[in-house]
Amino acid sequence: MWTIKYKPKNLKEFVDQKEAVEKFLKWIKNWKPGSKALLFYGMPGVGKTALVEAYASEKNLDLIQLNASDYRSATQIREVLGRSMQQQSLFRRGKIFLIDEIDGIAGREDYGGVGEIIKIIRESRFPIILTANDPYEQKLRSLREYCILVEFKKIPVWDIEKRLAEICKKEGIKADRKVLRELAKLSKGDLRAAIIDLETVARGKDEIKLEDLKALSYREKEVSIFDALKLIFKTKSALAAKLAIRNVDKDPDEIFWWIENNIAREYEKPEEIAKAFESLSKADLFRSWVSSRQNWKLKGYMIDLMTAGIATAKKDMYRKFTRYQYPDKLAILGGTKLERKAMGELLKKLSKEFHCSTRKVRKEFLPFLKIMVKNSKIKSQLVNSLKLTKEELSLLK
Repeated sequence: MWTIKYKPKNLKEFVDQKEAVEKFLKWIKNWKPGSKALLFYGMPGVGKTALVEAYASEKNLDLIQLNASDYRSATQIREVLGRSMQQQSLFRRGKIFLIDEIDGIAGREDYGGVGEIIKIIRESRFPIILTANDPYEQKLRSLREYCILVEFKKIPVWDIEKRLAEICKKEGIKADRKVLRELAKLSKGDLRAAIIDLETVARGKDEIKLEDLKALSYREKEVSIFDALKLIFKTKSALAAKLAIRNVDKDPDEIFWWIENNIAREYEKPEEIAKAFESLSKADLFRSWVSSRQNWKLKGYMIDLMTAGIATAKKDMYRKFTRYQYPDKLAILGGTKLERKAMGELLKKLSKEFHCSTRKVRKEFLPFLKIMVKNSKIKSQLVNSLKLTKEELSLLK
C-alpha cells in the first residue's frame, strides 16, 4: 500500500508537526535512564508513529514496537519488552521503544498492563515513546505522571495536498490541483486517510479527475449499514470494500451478520456465493479466536476477509438493485434479549450459591436443575434453598 511505500524514511520527509518534532528532538537529546517517557497524542493519521519510525531509520536505531491493544496484560508486555529493555543492540547504534495505542490497554481486564509499563519506563535503559488518541482518559491517570505529553495537531490541507502531489509525480499520475485539494479536504487532517483515498481512486490509472472522487463522498457523513453493504457488494476493489465499514456506526461483529444475511440476495452465480461464504467462514474463525484467545490483532484479518474477501468473490459487478435485509440472527437475539438478560442474572445468583463461575453453572449444573424442577417434591426444596422467584423458576422450566 502507498501508506507503507511512501512512509517518511527520515525527518526531512516528515510532514508538518514542527512543534512536536522540536519537543521530541530536545527530549531525546537529553534523555537518560530514569527519565520520563514521551506520550504523543492526537487523532489518527497525523504522524505519531511515523515520526518515531523516521527517526529510528535516520539514526540507524533498533525500533522495538508494540501495540498495546494487542498485548494487554502485564505478562504479555513483559514477555515482549522485558529482555529487550535490558539488552544492548548487537548491530545498530542503539534502541528506541514505541508502544502504540496505549489508550487501548487500561481497564480491569488488562491485569496490570499499565502498572507494567510504568515499571518498564522507570527501569528502561532506552528511550520510550507512547502514543494515544486521548491521553486524558481516567484509566491513564497514573501513567501520565511518568510521561511528557506532546500534542500532534491536524495536518493542514496545503501540506497534505503537497504530499499527495509528490506521490502522484512518483507514480506517474496526472492530477489537477483541484482534485488533490479536494482529497486533502476530505481527509480532515488525516494524512494517512488522504493517501489511502488517493490510492483508491488512482491505482491503475494515468490520470484522476474530480468525478473519480464520487466514490469517496461517504467519508463526509456517518455511513449507514445499507450504504456500506452496497459498496462491499458492488465494488471489485478490495481496498474500497475494506474502507466501506470505516464510518459505520456498528460493531464489526454485527456487520458480519449483515453481510452473511445478504450474500445470497446480491450474488446469483453458485460459484460466487460459495466463494463468498468460504471467505466469510474464515472470517468467522478469526472472529471466534479474537474472543477465545483475547488476541485483538486478529480482528483485522476478520475484517479483511468479510469485506475484501466478499467483494473479490464475484467476477463482475451486479448492476441490479438489491433490497438488503436485517439479519435473521440479530432479529432472533433481539426478540430474546429480555429473556437472556434474566437468565444471565439467574446464573450470577446461582454462581454465588454454588461458589463457581457462571460458565460452570450453565454447563454443569443448569441441565440437572431443569430436570429437578420437574419433580414437585424436589422443586419446593430448590425454591426454598436457592430463594428462587416465580420468574426464575419459570426460566428453569
